[in-house]
Amino acid sequence: MTNQAMDRDGLLAEQLLRLTRRMHRINKRYLEESEIGITPAQGRLLRALAHYDEPPRMADLAARMEVVPRAVTTLVDGLEESGCARRAPDPTNRRVIRIELTDKGREALRALRDARRSAAQDILAPLTTEQREVFGGLLSALMDEPGRH
Repeated sequence: MTNQAMDRDGLLAEQLLRLTRRMHRINKRYLEESEIGITPAQGRLLRALAHYDEPPRMADLAARMEVVPRAVTTLVDGLEESGCARRAPDPTNRRVIRIELTDKGREALRALRDARRSAAQDILAPLTTEQREVFGGLLSALMDEPGRH
């Protein structure tokens, strides 16, 4: 790889990091304006919960979110305190605790989706429809590459 190609890749990496940080900042602002009272990390846990047909175990959530189980415990504590989630015993194994999304949690999830959509609209506003389609295709190619993390 030539120095010029390495410089281009370095620039792209920096642009991706800056775009990600910008997305997080704008999303956080919309979250705060929505007054749902959850942190971005708790929002990530709510989104993870929404992917399960049945209430998952904390270990399942930790694996899905690629964090240590203790981190999930802290997030669940906060969501439980706010009424967005609750711990429930597993019907087949009393040693296992499952995490359920509450009605308030589903409302918070809708607000989260609205905040994300608004943040994306802000960021993508300068792009034409065609540019958005190309950008989406490029992001998909980067995200969906097998064997990559």
